[in-house]
Amino acid sequence: MANILVVDDELGIRDLLSEILNDEGHTVEVAENAAQARAARLRERPDLVLLDIWMPDTDGVTLLKEWSTTGALTMPVIMMSGHATIDTAVEATRIGALAFLEKPITLQKLLKAVEQGLARNSLRKVAPAPVAMVSRPADGTTYALEGLLHAVDAVVDSGPRATQSFILDKPLREGRDEYEKAYFEFHLAKENGSMTRVAEKTGLERTHLYRKLKQLGVDLSRGKRG
Repeated sequence: MANILVVDDELGIRDLLSEILNDEGHTVEVAENAAQARAARLRERPDLVLLDIWMPDTDGVTLLKEWSTTGALTMPVIMMSGHATIDTAVEATRIGALAFLEKPITLQKLLKAVEQGLARNSLRKVAPAPVAMVSRPADGTTYALEGLLHAVDAVVDSGPRATQSFILDKPLREGRDEYEKAYFEFHLAKENGSMTRVAEKTGLERTHLYRKLKQLGVDLSRGKRG
């Protein structure tokens, strides 16, 4: 089975997740802060990391960004939080998190996310990682990332295309809204317009998800038509 690192400053959460994952046959290493997580990652080379966002020394998003920028993000990372905003969740997936789990975490969602994360890790080991492609046409700079919109979903299938181009020469807010809209449209199409399934896939509460989609101007009937 897999070697899983659980990073959370709450002892009760660490113990509960360790017990559940041990019962599933996995080997579990725990860390209560970013310093211990860094050491455990180097020592154990985990197949998957469950990472809390709010920690006293260095928050989980900052640690995730550190791993990403230093080339240490070689394993799937699933973020956890009971107080994170939608923007925080989107930022984490943009950096490289595989999924976002809202506390209290249900057993079903935990095991499903872990299963998908380990499946993604297995695929990564047997196939080259997608290549980021950068092109600079005469009419502007386009940044195309193969597989960008698979940031949260670990299922590989023949569903909606996950290749998208983004124009970088624009204000950050506009660029982020463009990415978020494409991200949610992808999952709506993939789930045939089911808000419930999209909420589960993206780790967002259904009411917050609906409000976010309306804010971005996402056509909620698009998935069902597609």
